[in-house]
Amino acid sequence: MRILFATVPEKTIFLPMVPLTWALRTAGHEVRVAGQPAFSDVITQAGLTAVPVGRNVDTMRLLQLYGMTAEQLERVRVGLPAPYDIVEDPTGGTWERTLDAHAETADGDRAESFPMIAGLVDFARHWRPDLVIWTPFSYAGAIAAKACGAAHARLLFSVDVFGMTRERFLQLRAEQPPEKRADPMADWLGDYAGKYGFDFTEGMITGDFTIDQLPASLSMRADLDYLPMRYIPYGGPAVVPGWLRTPPERPRVALTLGTTATDMFAGYTAGVQDILDSLADLDIELVATIAESEQAKLSRVPGNARLVSYVPLHALAPTCSAVISHGGFGTVLTTALHGVPQLAMGYHFDEPIMARDLAAQGGALALQPGQATGQAVRESVLRLLDEPAFRDRAHDLRDEIHAQPTPNQLVPQLEKLTAEHR
Repeated sequence: MRILFATVPEKTIFLPMVPLTWALRTAGHEVRVAGQPAFSDVITQAGLTAVPVGRNVDTMRLLQLYGMTAEQLERVRVGLPAPYDIVEDPTGGTWERTLDAHAETADGDRAESFPMIAGLVDFARHWRPDLVIWTPFSYAGAIAAKACGAAHARLLFSVDVFGMTRERFLQLRAEQPPEKRADPMADWLGDYAGKYGFDFTEGMITGDFTIDQLPASLSMRADLDYLPMRYIPYGGPAVVPGWLRTPPERPRVALTLGTTATDMFAGYTAGVQDILDSLADLDIELVATIAESEQAKLSRVPGNARLVSYVPLHALAPTCSAVISHGGFGTVLTTALHGVPQLAMGYHFDEPIMARDLAAQGGALALQPGQATGQAVRESVLRLLDEPAFRDRAHDLRDEIHAQPTPNQLVPQLEKLTAEHR
């Protein structure tokens, strides 16, 4: 088969798809990854063949063009923005509010997809892929798949708030009188469907099927066809430092707050200095992966802490007794894959949901926005280290993840589903 992947130019969205691209490639299939031209280096660094399409658009610049100030971006950073916040309160959203939020989201999705659509359709019609796999926000992938007659699937990089939000939107829409049943997403995707000679289908929003890398205990699913797949950590080119090859003499605790906070926003939302100070007298080895820009803001580093700008988490996590994090998708799953108890301080987009569900599973504790003080972190870390129940439940989550099919094991199912939907 020929498989085309389509992604927006964000590393945190692209990196979780890399293990599946390689599974398909090593199974003998031809694989290409399409993205904006400036993203080609990230794709080729993963050993993959890049297809530059369209023109470059900086996401943050795009938001600013839509009138978002830096202060507004920081405000909407907290939790799920509308319309996705309806998944947290399914009965609380009115039709008018939901429709307005969907219209704004459709405008943003169209603006983000527009630079890629024509080039991606041209390439798809030239190369004739059998299957197109696209990430949420990469609707150009769905358009290109329909334009060339390929099967297509979404590959999730988070909790499926996208499918859940669409499901709730359709429920509310069906309750309205016919003259009020607007559908902004269907309208803009339908315009492209007409342009390229096919009809709009709901699958252009949710795919023919969806590949979900979350285990059932952390997953949120709509009434769609899901294909579970084990998460395999991949963070890009990495080197394991020499100190990490020596077993820790004391319980090792990692502190990692992700890259999005410094790459896209104004910095970490948790007080790093407060956290370091609160853990300074504990008999632990604290490994804090802190961006250099944030390290410069620190006034002191306790003797039990090692500050590094980056270390591959898939190498660090197995050596840890606990991990403190922002609750991001890759960080949570990489840590869970090794059965390590976690403290998740969810803040942005789906992170509070991930943190909450992780704590409900029993192998972790969660601190919601505004709760992550140094004292709260200290108390949580002591519980994770001292109470065996967290380790036991973290091991259960590890076993649940390992029970999912690996990307390699998923290949035959993808071949079958491609034949059914093509």
